Amino acid sequence: MTSNRHAGGAQSPPPPACGELSALLAGATGDALNIANEFAEVVVCRVTTRNGVRLLIQAPKSGGWVSLDALEIEALTWQNPSTFAAMVGHAGAPLILGDDV
Repeated sequence: MTSNRHAGGAQSPPPPACGELSALLAGATGDALNIANEFAEVVVCRVTTRNGVRLLIQAPKSGGWVSLDALEIEALTWQNPSTFAAMVGHAGAPLILGDDV
């Protein structure tokens, strides 16, 4: 999984992985899909990389994004509602802290 957590602002520097995001967007195929409700908005698109096809999910409001391969997407189907409730309960932060935070 590749991701960038960036809370944008008028005077914020560009996110460090901005080149990586640009490279992913260059490999976009098909139309992007916008999914939104009163709480959130995401833009989802299929991207082709040298390592295969990935799903790119961007959150325009926060500037955050994640790129998932097929196994990572399938892993979402293994979760139960409590997992997603915990993720939403820690909005703006990872569920499990790691080195890349």
